[in-house]
Amino acid sequence: MFYAAVLTLAFAADEPRLPQVGKPAPDIKLPATSIKKVLPDAADKKELSLKDLQGKNVVLYFYPRALTKGCTVESCGFRDRLEKFNKLDTVVIGISIDPVAKQQQFTDKENLNFPLLADVDGTASKAYGAIRPDGKTANRYTFVIDKKGVLRKVYTTVTPAKHPDEVYEYIKENLDK
Repeated sequence: MFYAAVLTLAFAADEPRLPQVGKPAPDIKLPATSIKKVLPDAADKKELSLKDLQGKNVVLYFYPRALTKGCTVESCGFRDRLEKFNKLDTVVIGISIDPVAKQQQFTDKENLNFPLLADVDGTASKAYGAIRPDGKTANRYTFVIDKKGVLRKVYTTVTPAKHPDEVYEYIKENLDK
């Protein structure tokens, strides 16, 4: 029985944990597409950091794979509502474990108007508790970060078609100040 308890504790310690609402969001710095869409003066920049975006609200949404059905629906939903998010001083950033070349292909194919981060080694997905047990994909999670870099809302249950509106309404009601 003692062995089972130790094994359970060891397994639980390895499980990714979500960052805490009300605490600073973990910073990440990764290769990205379309950085100039959120940082117009950084045309030559190849990596994007959350620190680069302080002073704006950030929607950081994790998705399993670029160019797949659910991920396309969700990403295009954010794309189609980006102007509404911009009016709330909010930046949208997508992130998956796909390499930057695949993220760029996704950006081009779907005409995405915001950056996609390439978390190839899963570091950011682990920091946000979004990594799946196989370590090869991220869960469909979304994190809303305020202008000071504090995590304000976590979504771990996401319906791709409805989610962009859900996030927009949260920001409009809670962070539009």
